[in-house]
Formats: sequence, C-alpha cells, structure tokens
Amino acid sequence: MDPRLYGTFVEHMGRSVYTGIYEPSHPTADADGFRSDVADLVRELGPTAARYPGGNFVSGYRWEDGIGPVAERPRRLDLAWRRVETNEVGVDEFARWAERVGLEPILAVNLGTRGVQEAVDLLEYCNHPGGTELSDLRRANGTKEPHDVRTWCLGNELDGPWQVGHKTAHEYGRLAAETARAMRMVDPRIELVACGSSNSAMPTFGAWEATMLEECYDLVDYVSLHTYYDPHVTDRASFLASSLDLEHMIRTVVATADHVGARVRSQRRLRLSVDEWNVWHQSRFAGQDGLAYDDEDPALIEDVYDVTDAVVVGSLLITLLRHCDRVGIACQAQLVNVIAPIMTRADGGAWRQTIFHPFAQASRYARGEVLRVEPRVRRHSTADHDDVPVLDAVATWDEQAGALTVLCVNRDQQEQVRFEADARSFTGLRLLEATVLTADDPTTTNTEAAPDAVRPRPLEGVEVQDGRISAVLPAVSWAVLRFTAAGPASSPHQS
Repeated sequence: MDPRLYGTFVEHMGRSVYTGIYEPSHPTADADGFRSDVADLVRELGPTAARYPGGNFVSGYRWEDGIGPVAERPRRLDLAWRRVETNEVGVDEFARWAERVGLEPILAVNLGTRGVQEAVDLLEYCNHPGGTELSDLRRANGTKEPHDVRTWCLGNELDGPWQVGHKTAHEYGRLAAETARAMRMVDPRIELVACGSSNSAMPTFGAWEATMLEECYDLVDYVSLHTYYDPHVTDRASFLASSLDLEHMIRTVVATADHVGARVRSQRRLRLSVDEWNVWHQSRFAGQDGLAYDDEDPALIEDVYDVTDAVVVGSLLITLLRHCDRVGIACQAQLVNVIAPIMTRADGGAWRQTIFHPFAQASRYARGEVLRVEPRVRRHSTADHDDVPVLDAVATWDEQAGALTVLCVNRDQQEQVRFEADARSFTGLRLLEATVLTADDPTTTNTEAAPDAVRPRPLEGVEVQDGRISAVLPAVSWAVLRFTAAGPASSPHQS
C-alpha cells in the first residue's frame, strides 16, 4: 500500500484554516501562528499527506495573493464559499506547517479561472532550486530550499456546474493535457492527478472519465474521484452499507481508465486518487448559493459525528485498503472543523470527533502489505443496496514490524456477530491488542465538554488457538485486532 492512502485535506473554507490549524492569537500558537494543540492532534491522527488549498476554493484562487509580507497581501472575495479571503496563509506557510506535522503536501492548481501559465508558475515557485525570478522570489520570501512538491492535482471537480470555471469533459481533458505537458517540462519528477467525477450520482459519471482521459491519458498518473455519504437521505441500514457505493465507484473508474488505455494503445496503467471522501450530513447544508459575503460567522458545515458515522468511516477505510493495488492516494475531507475528525473552539480547546479513531488506528497499525480477505458472512438487503455483508474486514501484514492487523466492522444494528479467522499460515501468532468502538446508543457523540464519550475500548473475549482467531463484535461497531507473528509460513496471499 502507498502510505498516501492515509491522506487528509485542508481547504480555505469555513474554519478549516483560520481558527482551525491557524490562529495567531491562540495561547498555543507557534511563531508562525499555527495552533500547537491542533498540531499535536494531527500527529496523533496520523495522516501522511495533505491536499491543499481546495476544493472548490482553488477554482478561483490566485496563488500569488498568498506569498510575500502578510501585511501586504490582498483581501479577495472567495466565490466558492462566499467569504472574504485574507490570504494570511498561503503556500509557503502551509508547506512549512505540513513539514512540521509530518505531512507530504499535495497541491491543487486552478484550472477553473486560470490555466497553463499560472500552474507552471506555481510549480516553478515551489520546486525550482533558484536562479529564476519565481524561485528567487520564494527564497526572498524566506524559503531557501524548494518545497519539492511531488503530487499535483489538475484542478478540482470541474465536472460540476457549481464549480467556478465548470467545463465539459472535452474542454477539461484538453486543458489538463496541455497543463500536464508544460508542468512536466518544469519538473519531470512530479505526479499528476486528473479530475474524475465529483460523485457517482453525477449524470456524466463514467462518461466524463472516458472523454477527458482520451485527451490526457499518457500525461497523468492518477484519476481522482470524490464521494461523501449522508445519513439523512436514506435509512440507517443503507447508510451503514455506504462503502458498497465506494466499491462500485472504484471498480467503474478502474474499468473505464483501463478501457481508455487500451483504446489509446498505452502501456501505462493509471491509479486512483480518492482525494475527497468522508461522511457529510450534506442535506443539512443549504448550499453555497445561500451564503452571504457579509456573514460574520465563519463556521461552515461543522458536522458533529456519532458512533454510526465512525463505523461508516471505518468501512470506507477497509474498502480503500482492499483496493490499494489501484488506489494510491486517498484524502479524508477535511482535517479540522469542516466535516472533520478534529474540532476546535476559537481561543479555546481542540478535541477528537468519533471519526478520529478509525482513521488514527488504521493509519497507525494497518501498514505494509494488504492481504486478500474473503469473508463468508450473512448478507442482507437494504433500501439502497442488495447483498450487503453484515461483517466487512481487511487484514494487513507489516513484515518490518512483525505485525498482523485485522480491521472489521459489524453493520448489524441489533445483533452481535461472531468473527472467526484462519491465520494458521502465520507462525508464532500472538494477540497483542484488540479494541472496539461502539456504544449502547449509536447516536452518541464527542463534545468539548465530553471529548472521550466515544473512544476505542478493549474488546474482551478474543481467542487465539492454533492460529485460529475468534471474537464477538457488538452491533454497529468498528474493531481492530493486532497480532505479532514471526511471519507467513507460505505466501500471505494464501492465508
């Protein structure tokens, strides 16, 4: 698996940046104005990469506004989220913060209102060592060494009519191709992500990918896909099965990309970047058209997550891991305050939402090689999905650490599920730790006053005998089982 599967997303939106990661007046602020209490939680969460600065925001963004002396930076209208952008944080500040918290920056360029030249200029500013106007400008702005950003997104959600600079698939494909060609002239080491569909409900889903990839297939490395799941638009059983839609999206985009690759006679195989995914109570958001520039409240879609949301996030992580042969990058959206695992109060505290825990545990423990797991489980149907496995699971083997990790969810709302696994091909198997995240009331949330109301607790009764694992998972739960082992006696793919 590519470690960037555990990516995150920071957009200039709501309180994601300002009073989220950055708040110069906060008691914990560092010399650059970034909150140290938030930075500590980011390190605990364990993301490996961060996509920036958007999102819808990037489609109208002028990156030059965010460099140089902060006092001289212009205030601009952000057309995407109907706010005034102060530009106190720009690419230099973000890159330095990302390095401090251990994140690889993934930058998006504006292909909504801008194009080839502006993308090339930003790349030169970030990655060229020196001796040119833009690279020397970066050095003059206080960053002597290049930011060396390796992964670049060619725009954002340009299939969507809500996007500033919305384009047809053909228009976008041509622009992406020309931008990619020029950017590779500046730095041939970079990886490029082409915009796929914004969600599986788009009327152009599949057709968008097929058309735009005809233009840029050999010039990009990844196709993006975005997906969010809303508990309020369906019944709870269907919401708990949301990962089946992600499974469908991944398989569809992979099949479409491979078909185009065959049509254009390419020897390359593109990978996927699921660079926006999460649970989002989207039906409660009236939309950006209802926002006003004079609104003094910067808060925007600050969803509060419960146990059910956390179990769905866990199942989405399992699906991403299962498809790590084709999914190289994934970014949970977003990191702080805006549909986020971390919440803050301006001038106050920071705390973990319920969805923090599945991500943190997967990022910490599910590393190395992903093992093929084919559970034989009871299945049911919901209003939106047929043939839903009640239990879903994936396993990873970290040879360097000698660690076998099993991640699993129980989607049943009433019944516990017995989990049994045959791991006899791993020698010296020994249980290290087993935890479960659940609650008698699956609507339980974490708050600033009760930040640990929901957190993983020990899973009792796990048995390991002669390489066979047995456990009982409570209804609506996320579980992590960790084992030490000397290693597989045969190929782990046969386990």
